[in-house]
Amino acid sequence: MGSGKTRKMAIRSKILSTGSYLPEKVLTNADLEKMVDTSDEWIVQRTGIKQRHIAAEGQYTSDLAIAAAKQALERSGLDGGDIDAVIVATATPDKTFPAVAVKVQAAIGASRGPAFDVEAACSGFIYALGIADNFIKAGQVKRIMLIGAEKISAAVDWTDRTTCVLFADGAGAVILEATEEEEGVISTHLHADGKYSEILNTTGGPSTTGTIGHIYMEGREGFKHAVTFLSEVVQETLEHNDIKPEELDWLIPHQANMRIIESTAKKLNMGMDRVVTTVDHHGNTSAASIPLALDEAVTDGRVKRGQLLLLEALGGGLTWGSALVRF
Repeated sequence: MGSGKTRKMAIRSKILSTGSYLPEKVLTNADLEKMVDTSDEWIVQRTGIKQRHIAAEGQYTSDLAIAAAKQALERSGLDGGDIDAVIVATATPDKTFPAVAVKVQAAIGASRGPAFDVEAACSGFIYALGIADNFIKAGQVKRIMLIGAEKISAAVDWTDRTTCVLFADGAGAVILEATEEEEGVISTHLHADGKYSEILNTTGGPSTTGTIGHIYMEGREGFKHAVTFLSEVVQETLEHNDIKPEELDWLIPHQANMRIIESTAKKLNMGMDRVVTTVDHHGNTSAASIPLALDEAVTDGRVKRGQLLLLEALGGGLTWGSALVRF
């Protein structure tokens, strides 16, 4: 005979709403042709990028993050007082300190709980999602505003034709809420290997040059490791959850390079019609790229409630990771 007690469901972190912001200024490949020795054909063939958004002078990472956060709040029906924590993934904060997250916290009126930034370069949103998910599963908070935001153009050498064509600015936000429903973050898988730190880095920093420096990238090595590590973490995610690629509804990858995205999809035997891509019109927005892509796909109706999403990214460090999410 049963005890009469109802079995308590495991807590998950449900994505309650999404939001995004892109700066008004659009920089096309034709514009770049006037700045450096490059061409639209060269850029599209190697990266898939046709245009990107660039923050205005005097427009900061916090401005982008706040705009995305406010949109996510508006769509959720909540107000700032309902948010227990703010986490911002960014490699380009306004200042060395305070964190961008505290500026967001003040702007949206979320006056309680922690607010901090996470820096894992282009993997930042996945890292921050893993951290936020564990906060919620531990019962420490109920709702978290999670944002990926970058003014990565501030670290670009606009005379370097190999990197200036890639990077762009923007912010994407999600509100996570504790739930006992089946929807939510199922698992996250985070990795790093510091011996590859020279492949993708910046030439400066507070304790070295005292400046932000410029992005430096060994493109060929970065591509090779991206394909390898992303394939491995995707396989790890599938095996951990005992699912097959065909059970996935959408792959939402970091938007670095169309060739890397296509390679990952091919290894999953996924058609590109099941892959969310924004790299052609967003460029590489680093930690902002996955939440921006997610918001676009949710807003236009492609991603629907109950669907199974695989998010994955690789960035400087090298850092990489994935998340399986039931939206």
